[in-house]
Amino acid sequence: MEKLSFQAKKAYFAKHRKSNFSASLRLEGFSTSINDEECKLPSRKAALKAVQQLKV
Repeated sequence: MEKLSFQAKKAYFAKHRKSNFSASLRLEGFSTSINDEECKLPSRKAALKAVQQLKV
Protein backbone atom coordinates (compact mmCIF):
# COMPACT_ATOMS: atom_id res chain seq x y z
CA MET A 1 0.00 0.00 0.00
CA GLU A 2 1.31 3.41 -0.99
CA LYS A 3 1.88 5.98 1.76
CA LEU A 4 0.00 9.24 1.33
CA SER A 5 1.80 12.57 1.42
CA PHE A 6 1.02 15.09 4.10
CA GLN A 7 -0.64 17.39 1.52
CA ALA A 8 -2.88 14.55 0.33
CA LYS A 9 -3.93 13.82 3.91
CA LYS A 10 -4.71 17.49 4.55
CA ALA A 11 -6.84 17.66 1.39
CA TYR A 12 -8.70 14.48 2.31
CA PHE A 13 -9.58 15.71 5.80
CA ALA A 14 -10.54 19.19 4.56
CA LYS A 15 -12.93 17.66 2.03
CA HIS A 16 -14.56 15.40 4.59
CA ARG A 17 -14.72 18.15 7.22
CA LYS A 18 -16.84 20.26 4.84
CA SER A 19 -18.99 17.27 3.98
CA ASN A 20 -19.58 16.38 7.63
CA PHE A 21 -20.41 19.98 8.53
CA SER A 22 -22.96 20.19 5.71
CA ALA A 23 -24.53 16.93 6.84
CA SER A 24 -24.81 18.15 10.43
CA LEU A 25 -26.48 21.38 9.25
CA ARG A 26 -29.02 19.36 7.27
CA LEU A 27 -29.73 17.21 10.33
CA GLU A 28 -30.42 20.36 12.34
CA GLY A 29 -32.94 21.54 9.74
CA PHE A 30 -30.91 24.08 7.78
CA SER A 31 -31.16 23.96 4.01
CA THR A 32 -27.77 23.64 2.34
CA SER A 33 -26.55 23.21 -1.20
CA ILE A 34 -23.35 22.11 -2.86
CA ASN A 35 -22.68 25.74 -3.81
CA ASP A 36 -22.51 26.72 -0.13
CA GLU A 37 -19.27 24.79 0.26
CA GLU A 38 -17.60 26.66 -2.60
CA CYS A 39 -18.65 30.11 -1.34
CA LYS A 40 -15.74 32.25 -0.17
CA LEU A 41 -16.23 34.05 3.13
CA PRO A 42 -15.55 37.79 3.39
CA SER A 43 -12.29 38.98 4.88
CA ARG A 44 -12.18 39.99 8.53
CA LYS A 45 -11.94 43.65 7.53
CA ALA A 46 -15.03 43.43 5.29
CA ALA A 47 -17.00 41.59 7.99
CA LEU A 48 -16.13 44.22 10.62
CA LYS A 49 -17.15 47.01 8.24
CA ALA A 50 -20.52 45.32 7.60
CA VAL A 51 -21.20 44.90 11.33
CA GLN A 52 -20.26 48.51 12.04
CA GLN A 53 -22.72 49.69 9.40
CA LEU A 54 -25.49 47.67 11.06
CA LYS A 55 -24.83 49.34 14.42
CA VAL A 56 -25.42 52.83 12.96
